[in-house]
Order: sequence, then structure tokens, then C-alpha cells
Amino acid sequence: MVAENRLCLVVALALSVACDQGSAAGTGNVPSAAWTPGVFPPSASFANQCTVPRTGIDPTTGRAYPDRPGSRLLENQWLRSWTHELYLWYREVPDLDPGAYSTADYFDRLKTPATTPSGNPKDKFHFTYPTPQWVALSQSGIEAGYGARWVIVAARPPRRVVVAYTEPGSPAVAAGLTRGAQVLTVDGADLVNGNDNATINALNAGLFPSEPGTTHTFTVLDRDAAAPRAVTLTATNVTSTPVQNVRRIGPGGRVGYILFNDHIATSEGPLIAAFSQLSGVSDLVLDIRYNGGGYLDIASEVAYMIAGAGPTAGQTFERTMFNDKYPNTNPVTGGRLTPVPFHDTAQGFSAPDRQPLPTLNLSRVFVLTSDDTCSASESIMNGLRGVGIPVIKVGGTTCGKPYGFYPEDNCGTTYFSIEFQGVNAQGFGDYPDGFSPANAVSRAGVAIPGCAVADDFSRDLGDPGEGRLQAALGYILDGRCPSPTSDVTASIRDLSTAGALAHRSPWRENRILRRR
Repeated sequence: MVAENRLCLVVALALSVACDQGSAAGTGNVPSAAWTPGVFPPSASFANQCTVPRTGIDPTTGRAYPDRPGSRLLENQWLRSWTHELYLWYREVPDLDPGAYSTADYFDRLKTPATTPSGNPKDKFHFTYPTPQWVALSQSGIEAGYGARWVIVAARPPRRVVVAYTEPGSPAVAAGLTRGAQVLTVDGADLVNGNDNATINALNAGLFPSEPGTTHTFTVLDRDAAAPRAVTLTATNVTSTPVQNVRRIGPGGRVGYILFNDHIATSEGPLIAAFSQLSGVSDLVLDIRYNGGGYLDIASEVAYMIAGAGPTAGQTFERTMFNDKYPNTNPVTGGRLTPVPFHDTAQGFSAPDRQPLPTLNLSRVFVLTSDDTCSASESIMNGLRGVGIPVIKVGGTTCGKPYGFYPEDNCGTTYFSIEFQGVNAQGFGDYPDGFSPANAVSRAGVAIPGCAVADDFSRDLGDPGEGRLQAALGYILDGRCPSPTSDVTASIRDLSTAGALAHRSPWRENRILRRR
């Protein structure tokens, strides 16, 4: 699935090769004798019956793997029943023969085919990860790559792909790559104008390596450079630094700035340090333009550290709503449904559990956003708005994902399927097309105060002269926006016109709950 998602993304850039994730595989269309349409045995009766059972000790639990010999059909039966039990829109899922597809292909089909009011897929966040890779990503931020976050600025030839930011200590930094560097070729394949299958495959392999140790050669044009240069990068296991560029800016240093890129476990400690460092500021600019989400508990902590106890004490940060089978009970944990509060202490991700959190006690917050601002990042905005804290957004329309899930492992694959919707203290959570700045020329999402401003790759993130940060600082001074930039208001899934789309791991476009 991960490789397939990468292929679909690059193919979408070329707009020349179809990426069909729906073709049947396995036994064809012969009905399975074990399949009775409309009858869904408990998923537990099929769990851990694997085509290739794992052996040994599961490092995440310290116990032996629960796998036992099974088959592809049994794995698919588990997926079918599990989806019927927990999927938020289970009534909209077609009931297909589990014997007719490979497991990956079957999972791709177990989702609603409906669309949002703007025409985007209702469920655009349905994916899997190999379980060891998921554990590495979610707990430590480790992912194979170069440490450069690519952003697709122009999708059709002449294409433009640039560096959004880099991870400290990564191969990208060692090679001198910085924000705004433009990729021209990958292993000799023309990224700007190439449009054939061989070129697409080369771009895919080079830009998005799936394994450490692979080496690729790029031609790049650095920001402000007069001529391109060759760069050779070897993929490695890169550890994300989710909180960067914490600083005070503006007159007297009264404005705080935080670049927050991932709601992963390792972000908790650095976030606490960042808010402590900014104590006393009168305004905060939270840069989440590339933050696709992650753990909802961390989003709650961030919201509390912004607003403080005054407006948040005893209030709901987000209430979780599962499908209509479970109006009062969490079907995953078995506990009674209770709202996620505004956490005023650390939750033990990477800071001591129950450590009191610092607060800025602000009456408003500025957020820098894009269509890569997703899920748990949107929860920060929606949760604060739910308790009356104004959120002023500068940038583009967010991705639109008021949904989330509990990751579920079966037979070495972790599945991510929408299980719940989140709503704020006022009961609002209906933004499947995202949040849009109020002055946008055309809006797909829910309008909230703010300014439509294109991403500015000519300056570093955190530079007061960078377009989006500059617009936020201007708004702080006089409450005005610059003239709106039209290209950031396009449909977030129309790659031919969207202002920018950052490639990232699909799990980082989500709100994730833990079993606690």
C-alpha cells in the first residue's frame, strides 16, 4: 500500500498513467463458499489466522506473536467483519466476496464510494503499513528517506518540485539542500517535462525510496543559484525532528513562532520546551502548514498550552463519535465514551507522565496552513474554536479530515480505516473539505478568519519576511490581509491546479487514539 500510494502520487503528477488500485486479484470472481452476503461473523473468529504467520516475540508487547496458520481468505474475512463492526460508514461499504481479491486489493475496496459536497472522496484516508514500519514511524519518527520534505508546486509539465524543509543531521542537510531547492532530474529522468512510464518510475524510485541504503542522483537548482548542481543522496533511516525554529520575533520579541511538523510521540517533550521558552509572548504563530496530524492527545496538549486553564478547564477538546452501533460505548476499548479533555499535564509520550504543562494564556492564535494541514492539526483549530478562542489562519485550505481511527494489526499488517468523527465542545466537526481563509477568492471549506497566502519558498521557515509569516505579522499589527492569492484556494485534490501538495507518510494525515 505505501509503495502503491507513492506511485499514485507521482503518476498523478504526470497525469498520463492510470493508477488502478481496484483491480481484482487472487482467485478471480469465483464466489467463495465461505462467504454469505449480508452475514458478518465476529472478526475475532478470523483474527491472526495468517497466510504467513509471524514467529518469535513481538517487541511491542514482549509476548509471542498471536499468529497461527491460516489463509488469504481468512485474512480477508477478518477485514470484512472488522470493517462491518467498526468502520464509520459501514452501511455504505459494498459487500464483496473476500475470496475474489488479494488482501491488499480487498482492503482498498472496503470503504465508502461517496463524495463530499466539493466532489472529493468522502474517505480519502484509507491505508495500511507493515506493522514494524508503523511502530518505527509512530513511536520514534523513523522513516526511510533523505530528510528532505518534497512539495509539489506545479503538477503538470513544466513540473516544479521543491524542498519544503529538511531534518537536522540528515543526508539532505549533508548535501547542502535547503528550503526552495528545485529538483530538475532524478537519475537522469526529466522531472520538469518527462511524461512517459520509464520517467515516472524513475521519479518514483528516486524521490520516495522505501528502503535505506538505496542511492540516487539528483540535479537541483538551489534557491538564488545561477546554475544547477548534481547531488547524490543515499536513503537512510531518518529520525524526524517534529518541533523546529522556536523563536521570538516582531517588535520587542512579543510574537512567538513554532514550526510544528508532526504529532508523533517524540514531539511532546520538545513542544513543552517550546512553550516554556515562549513564556510571556502576546501572540503566537503556530506553523502547521506541513503537519498532517498524528496523536490526538498531543493536539489537546498544544491547544491547552496556547489558551491556558481559563477557557479550557472542564471543557471538551474533542468528543469522539463512532458509528451508530455504539452511541455510548467505545467499541475498541470497551469503555464508556468520554470526551477528550484539554490536557493540562503531559500524557507520557516523551515527557514524564502527568508533568504539568506550561501555558501562554493567549486569547487568540495564528496558524499557518496548507492542504497538508490535516486531522489532528485541524483538531487544534476546531478544539480552540469550540471554547471561544479565535483562530486566525494564514495560508491555504486545510485537508479536511475530522475523522480518525485506532490502528489495528493483523498478520503483520497494520490497517487504518476510519472509525470515528471528532466534534468540538459546541458539537461542530463537519469540515470534510477543510477550513479556508475567509478572504479566499473561492472556498471549498468552512470559512474562518484569515488570509489566503501562497507558500513562499524564497525564504526560510521562521524568517519574518517569508510570505505566510509576514502576512500573520502584518495582521497582528493592523488586522489586515494582503490581497488573496488565488492559487491556494483551488480544490485540494486537483493536482493540476493546487498551489502545493507535500508528500508525506499517509499515517501523518490522521488523528490517532491510543488504547489506554
